[in-house]
Amino acid sequence: MPTIRSLLAHPEERRPSPPAPRADLFRVFGVGIGLFAIGLIVMLVLQLMGPGSWESVAICGVGIVLGGLGLLWARRHR
Repeated sequence: MPTIRSLLAHPEERRPSPPAPRADLFRVFGVGIGLFAIGLIVMLVLQLMGPGSWESVAICGVGIVLGGLGLLWARRHR
C-alpha cells in the first residue's frame, strides 16, 4: 500500500479515478425547487400567522431562483 507521501511525490502511480455517475440534473434541480417552494408556502403561512420570519421566506425564494439558474446551467451543459 503506497503512502500519502509517495503518492504526492509520484502521482502517476495512483490508480485512475472511476468515472462520474450519470445523473438527471433536471430531476435533481426540480426536486430541490419543489422542496423550496413547499418551504416558501409554509414560511409565508407562518409569517402571516405571527411566529415566522421574513429571512426564512427570503431564503426559500433565493433557493427557488438559484434552482432555476441551475436548470438553465444544466440545459447548456448536458
